[in-house]
Amino acid sequence: MSDPSLNPEAEGQGLARRGLLKCMAWAGTGMVWSFSGGVAASSLLGAGPAVAAPAAGLSFVQISDSHIGFRKPANPDPMATLRETISKIKALPVRPDFVLHTGDITHLATPDQFDTAYQAISEIGLPIHFVPGEHDIVGGTDPGPYRDKFAPQSKGNGWYSFDAGGAHFIALVNVVTLGDRGMGTLGADQLAWLKDDVSGLSASTPIVVFSHFPMWALFPDWGWGTADSAEALNTLSRFGSVTVLNGHIHQVQQKVEGKVTFHTARSTAYPQPAPGEGAGPGPLVVPPEQLHGVIGLTEVRVQPGSGPLAIVDQSLA
Repeated sequence: MSDPSLNPEAEGQGLARRGLLKCMAWAGTGMVWSFSGGVAASSLLGAGPAVAAPAAGLSFVQISDSHIGFRKPANPDPMATLRETISKIKALPVRPDFVLHTGDITHLATPDQFDTAYQAISEIGLPIHFVPGEHDIVGGTDPGPYRDKFAPQSKGNGWYSFDAGGAHFIALVNVVTLGDRGMGTLGADQLAWLKDDVSGLSASTPIVVFSHFPMWALFPDWGWGTADSAEALNTLSRFGSVTVLNGHIHQVQQKVEGKVTFHTARSTAYPQPAPGEGAGPGPLVVPPEQLHGVIGLTEVRVQPGSGPLAIVDQSLA
């Protein structure tokens, strides 16, 4: 379809304990991703000397969980930290091709929050591809206002796909209907669309999926996962390279399973606790002088022969 961009399971609780999480850290400002020759690689935005982009390939930035409108001690001014993130993106020595925003653009999905976030993010001056978070759904059930503002050409509740740099990008929506313990769900209609969307692609096509809730059972007791993600991943199992990018949990967590790399990004607004630490998920208050060290964004690069994704963390500080 045409590109709707802005232009100018129970095992999760034991995953960390068993070492299945390949990387978990809060400090960082996001990841810059790039593709070349069908291989994905990544480095954190602002992580020391910039790594040169491949001569022929693709790079993009992922940001997430801006929560414009949030006004609590965990971050009284999320607009300020979003603007700092935008400044870092604009200052990259190699200009990314586009930006992915993996949801919770706003905190309460009000018209003024939508407008404020849209105007700020558009200052990046690149195409922006969005998916909604649960905080972007009016009344918890109506994605219409989000779609109208951020993804007017999308299908269903906001899903769509586009091609760039030889890779196929798939925007999935798993926040409109919540399942057991608040887990995300995709639903039969979206799963059927996904099968049709990739049916004509070669198995050698790199696939990038981006959604808000994690697409693996990261910590089901806190709703950190997507109940019917297994069917979506089965649809993608014939592809040799699948990268799945998410937000929602406000911290970097990574898992590599076969040919699939799962990566969740930090928030640009505030952190959340590590899985299972404390009473449950929610804004984590840190000393003000530490906030910039626990929020951020993601820069991703793909280069031939680069091997598995390498996640390097760097904070706004």
